[in-house]
Amino acid sequence: MITDNQEMLKKVNELIIKVRPYLQRDGGDIEILKVEKGNVHVKMMGACDGCFAIDITLKQGIETMLLENVPGVKSVVLEES
Repeated sequence: MITDNQEMLKKVNELIIKVRPYLQRDGGDIEILKVEKGNVHVKMMGACDGCFAIDITLKQGIETMLLENVPGVKSVVLEES
């Protein structure tokens, strides 16, 4: 049986796959660590790790996209490397 959390993780992964090429184009990447209680925990890698624009990328880009397209997502949480 698929739980709500598993379905949410599946939808989050589908959207991350769509934005990943844009991050990789600039030398970065994103990894989904877990989805817990509506919070998507991610790790930024490559050029994205420590980038001055990471807050904008996460909040105005990735988080906004997930909030609009995946029911139940509350926030994106950046896990430090």
